[in-house]
Amino acid sequence: MPTPPSAPLDLLLLPSWLVPVEPSGVVLKDYGLGIRDGRIALIAPRAEAIKHPTLETRELPGMVLTPGLVNAHGHAAMSLFRGLADDLPLMTWLQQHIWPAEARWVNEDFVRDGTDLAIAEQLLGGITCFSDMYFFPQVASQRVHESGMRAQIAIPVLDFPIPGARDADEALRQGVHLYDDLKHHPRLSIAFGPHAPYSVADDKLESIRILVGEMDVGIHMHVHETAHEVEEALSKHGERPLARLARMQLLGPRFQAVHMTQVNDEDLALLVQHNCSVIHCPESNLKLASGFCPVERLWEAGVNVAIGTDGAASNNDLDLLGETRTAALLAKAVAQSATALDAHRALRMATLNGARALGLDEQIGTLEIGKFADIAAFDLSGLAQQPIYDPISQLVYASGRDQLRHVWVGGKQLVDDRHLLRMDSERLIASARAWGERIGAADRN
Repeated sequence: MPTPPSAPLDLLLLPSWLVPVEPSGVVLKDYGLGIRDGRIALIAPRAEAIKHPTLETRELPGMVLTPGLVNAHGHAAMSLFRGLADDLPLMTWLQQHIWPAEARWVNEDFVRDGTDLAIAEQLLGGITCFSDMYFFPQVASQRVHESGMRAQIAIPVLDFPIPGARDADEALRQGVHLYDDLKHHPRLSIAFGPHAPYSVADDKLESIRILVGEMDVGIHMHVHETAHEVEEALSKHGERPLARLARMQLLGPRFQAVHMTQVNDEDLALLVQHNCSVIHCPESNLKLASGFCPVERLWEAGVNVAIGTDGAASNNDLDLLGETRTAALLAKAVAQSATALDAHRALRMATLNGARALGLDEQIGTLEIGKFADIAAFDLSGLAQQPIYDPISQLVYASGRDQLRHVWVGGKQLVDDRHLLRMDSERLIASARAWGERIGAADRN
């Protein structure tokens, strides 16, 4: 039976500012947000909110409540390769360093420890949901389940053997089994993650197309990451990668095109026609010199643009708030317009747009009554945030993830005053150092 409107709230949060994200551009000052049964049950002016029966009330002076941030692309366990192969172009980085390191080191223990490290780092930056595309996805899903976080697990598919799967067919079978196991999970969803157009053949893409149609799940794929990728596809196949995917009927509202640094008029028309989402990873693209995603042009055309950190091996952090600032600044330079991607739209890209890309926008991404209480509280009371004319401008342009104070996912608190409540930071640091010593010693030899 539905809960009576007069039932007590489980928790009432009383921040200085509340940013619902939808409607766009709105900042509510001196409002309260009430949580009941894991969902947002009340948003009202403070004077009204405090009259409501409540089991617990939290005063959050100087803080702004936002929807939990959504990291729409990453490779969580690669946190253990952070700094291993810096300052290299993409294909050199992949073929000569990362793929050999993965072949040697990646096993279930690596994915368990690396995913835990990534989850902890993300939570401490206000991220409540992330998309993960990495090996041993069943292990990653277990770690997300234990952590209390929310995630999309994209099943990696490549033409060659990968850790945990002898071939693409085995990876697809594992994906179907994991989907069956998790299809009723409240915080986990499955997508298929063909690595890139250049690493997955047509027959495997056709298998994915059929499975996606049967299972109604997303496709998460690196697309048009570099100019070289597009040039090579034109040379070998006579068509751009996105056009090939369109011809194979893979594009659609559940297609998540990661990177898209190379966008011409035909590409843009395909993205709009098929209502695809683009996942922008500005810092990884900058570090690997991959190119610039034309965010403002995509946005003006009506394309849903979300934001991701990529993996810590190519970024080198999982700081989505910092990524959002970079995205806003870079968008202005690329568009040659100071009005491109303002702070409010940048925050929308890191929240609602990410949720929409992952097919979760009816559940998360905004602070609205009925949605899951996935919430981040950032402290704007510090010296570097003063004075405050617009708390969102101060959050995006003058703050860092160290301003994060509290995190709730589905109404359950996972971070309290920057302390992880379900994870042991010291154990995570010790584990990461041990992996680093093993991998570093082998690399030196």
